[in-house]
Amino acid sequence: MTLLLEALAYLLSPDSWSGRLALGTLLTQHVGYSLMAVGLASLIGVPAGWWVGHSGRGTTWVQGLSGAVRALPTLGLVTLLGLLLGIGLAAPMIALVVLALPSVLAGATSGVRSADTGAVDGARSCGMTELQVLTRVEVPLGAPLLVGGLRSASLQVVATATLAAYTGAGGLGRLMFLGLRTQRYDMMLASALLVIAVALASETFFSLLQRVLAPASVRRNRKEQP
Repeated sequence: MTLLLEALAYLLSPDSWSGRLALGTLLTQHVGYSLMAVGLASLIGVPAGWWVGHSGRGTTWVQGLSGAVRALPTLGLVTLLGLLLGIGLAAPMIALVVLALPSVLAGATSGVRSADTGAVDGARSCGMTELQVLTRVEVPLGAPLLVGGLRSASLQVVATATLAAYTGAGGLGRLMFLGLRTQRYDMMLASALLVIAVALASETFFSLLQRVLAPASVRRNRKEQP
């Protein structure tokens, strides 16, 4: 309890929000790294997942690759890339993108596959091209599952972005490593509390977005339930 109070005092201290290790700066860096990693993973995973889900090709390859990527130890990957690329943001950013990619890919693929078969067949019978079927029917209907994949990826990345400090980059991980080295456990816990707050904010945002994008029939069923 004492350590928690000390961490809260550190968070509320004006000195903690100024200087070289200002909490505001590190928090902004942490959020920026997380958004960048999920954004880059989305640029790769969303189109690939849509194509796999729509065409049905490459499913085995994608599942195998996702399983292999999930098994990679993130810290080991950051260490290896750090040795190859040197200090800075490049190594942890690549590792974070690799970490986020399986969830994004799975969400995009599952979303397209979950589209109602009757709606898809009806779109084809109306003369829509395969691209139109994908973009106008399957993608909108599968949007909640895609957001679910982004939600999972964001949560993993936010929690792991502290490793950016391992190779000399910024973010809230700097306080964790510095606190561990100097035995400032209040600093470490304060940094961890901010990471938890960012994770909760991300979870809340994507949860609300999933509700908004859910099909009207699903929203009606939720309202009718006691």
